[in-house]
Amino acid sequence: MYQALVGIGLPAALILIMIGVGLSLTFNDFTRVFAQPRAFLVGITCQMLLLPVIAVLIIDLAGLSGELAIGLFILALCPGGTTSNLYSFLAKADVGLSISLTTVAGFITTFTVPLLGNWAIYHYAGANSQFELPVLITWVKLMAITIIPTLIGIGIRLQWQGFAEKAEPYVGRLSAVILILMIISIAWELGEKVMSYLLQAGFAALALNVLTMALGYLVGKWLVDNERQARTISLEVGLQNGALALLVTVTILDSAAMSIGPSVYSLLMLVTASLFTMAVLRKDKTVQGKAVTS
Repeated sequence: MYQALVGIGLPAALILIMIGVGLSLTFNDFTRVFAQPRAFLVGITCQMLLLPVIAVLIIDLAGLSGELAIGLFILALCPGGTTSNLYSFLAKADVGLSISLTTVAGFITTFTVPLLGNWAIYHYAGANSQFELPVLITWVKLMAITIIPTLIGIGIRLQWQGFAEKAEPYVGRLSAVILILMIISIAWELGEKVMSYLLQAGFAALALNVLTMALGYLVGKWLVDNERQARTISLEVGLQNGALALLVTVTILDSAAMSIGPSVYSLLMLVTASLFTMAVLRKDKTVQGKAVTS
């Protein structure tokens, strides 16, 4: 089961996720980048710079090393995904900004993952490590599994918009099921080691999720001063593309231990994102209630 999910299921899940991103894209999502540059620049800067810096700090504070540290850092290099788009919709955030950030970050990630991933391997595992991310091969694989499916999704929406709108939610659900099966199979593969790894990496994964969501929201409020866009930046920065991180750690680096951080994170982020959504919606009701009474 593990080998089948690694070789077929995980790439298929990520391809479906990225097709789903493409199905949701419209021309306005690209023009919005230029129409609202401040919110976009703040969001993309937080994703590309703030996330890796926070990850390094948490890894050091948690005392992680070797494969666990590498896995968590690679996760920090994989921002965005359909999950952040969904929660932006549920939290009444700026969905267009969310989709724009997800798309652009996806293109940038194909370059940053192999380059910074190799830095993490050298830094946390040493120069004699058996692990290596071949830059060209990794870039080609990421392009094939992320960018090309996104373009396919865009093409489908351009040709058959009605079909794309109906298919989009089903694509996301199917990819989520495959991802959960992948996480279960990783735990099975690790056997008795899984609890030890969870205790070591679980707190760090939760800290990365909560801290980046909080900082994303605060930075958004400070620099953009727009509640809906601050919510979007929080979710885009705080919800990582766990499927992409697992693709790198499991299929390219062939390390189940590296996959612990991304696996735990992928489950925890659903809880924290739901709590965040409930909190901001309650805030909206409170503001509306005060407006009515006044």
